[in-house]
Amino acid sequence: MRPTAPLMLLAATVVAAGTLTACGSGSGSDTGTVKVAFIKDTNGKVTVRDDYVRLVARQFEKEHPGKKVRLIPIQASENDYYTKIQQMMRSPRTAPDVVYEDTFLVNSDITAGLLRPLDLYLRTWDDWRQFQPAAKAAAKGQDGRTYGVPDGTDTRGLWFNKKIFKKAGLPADWRPRTWDEVLDAARTVQRKVPGVIPLNVFTGKGAGEAAVMQGFEMLLYGTGEHQLYDPGAKKWVTGTRGFRDSLTFLDTVYKERLGPDVSDALSPNIQTNVAAELLPEEKLAIDLDGSWLGQQWQKTGGGNPWPEWSATLGQAPFPTQHGAPPGKVSLAGGWTWSVPRKAQQPDLAWKLIETFQSKPNALEWCVRGAQIAVRKDVAADPRYRTSVPGIGFFTGLVGVSRYRPALPEYPRVAAAIGEAMEAVTADDASPDKAAADYDTTLKSLVGGRTVAKP
Repeated sequence: MRPTAPLMLLAATVVAAGTLTACGSGSGSDTGTVKVAFIKDTNGKVTVRDDYVRLVARQFEKEHPGKKVRLIPIQASENDYYTKIQQMMRSPRTAPDVVYEDTFLVNSDITAGLLRPLDLYLRTWDDWRQFQPAAKAAAKGQDGRTYGVPDGTDTRGLWFNKKIFKKAGLPADWRPRTWDEVLDAARTVQRKVPGVIPLNVFTGKGAGEAAVMQGFEMLLYGTGEHQLYDPGAKKWVTGTRGFRDSLTFLDTVYKERLGPDVSDALSPNIQTNVAAELLPEEKLAIDLDGSWLGQQWQKTGGGNPWPEWSATLGQAPFPTQHGAPPGKVSLAGGWTWSVPRKAQQPDLAWKLIETFQSKPNALEWCVRGAQIAVRKDVAADPRYRTSVPGIGFFTGLVGVSRYRPALPEYPRVAAAIGEAMEAVTADDASPDKAAADYDTTLKSLVGGRTVAKP
């Protein structure tokens, strides 16, 4: 599975859990306290999510006199966060009442018996009608039941520095049509603007889903019919040319020194470094990244204020491999508020989720967190539509966005993809060898349920 850290190391990453008001120990026996576990950004200066969760918690306490909210912010890389919350959810003694879940983990956590279905609550919640069908599907298990309420989605594309492009003689309205045009632009920057990293594509095991989802899968799903899973055959796919071509693109980036130094690219801190240093300090020309980046640079809560970012950075869709329709690719993801099966206060937990996802609070989070709205009423709100520069561009990619296979095996498959990416990036294996090793590993991970599609 994913690389895991020792339990003691993971425990050291947990920020001291705080309460908004004095509420005793916050143990499961305290029927007036609801415990909330969520990921805290690894860049300690960024407080967008922390501030929002605290805001909602205060509102909840005000609206429910005598009830308290205990916050459990976990400062860790995404992979370590996933491991930590899974450990916490296994025991009634440590399970939070509400947990922030990445949608790609929902089905594996359902299979592990860690999450509680929410259908009984959803049936009487009028707001559920406002949620987009795709967002609802992201929180649904294979048993047809729903295990979380999504708080937003995201899309992915190319961010590029227009000042660097001007020095390189590249256009401010850059719209690459093929992979080759992306690479050619990076090579032009390399020649004409020395000292700048031409292109960042997240890779390897350390970056987790940042590498697999917004690196590899952005490539794979632009290669045509090639995909990770065949829903018709209900089997995982091996042997595709698209898989090899995607690894070859990465091989080109790092062999030609178009990307960050390999040691930096494979660091678990690469996401933080890109957002907090490389882009604001104008050391990176092109970044394949997510719609949420703007939250890092907001004046309040962003941690890295960069007032010029909206004028300095442009956005472009990531193209399909050879320009085939629809001509652009995006992956969509997102997170949900879920209730662990061993939560001690499930009814109170649901009331807190309702508060998180009221229309005003959902709007507040989308604005603060540069999220793509999943509620129809939020998406239509003028405040949302003018909230962050580029929000219209990234919202427009929802229509072409693909989703990760919502299957219990996906986290293990993703870890195997990360290993293949790392082998190629570190020059430990050719793209063909890394793809062949992935195929072998995949068969063992999914019990041989594979189909070859060359």
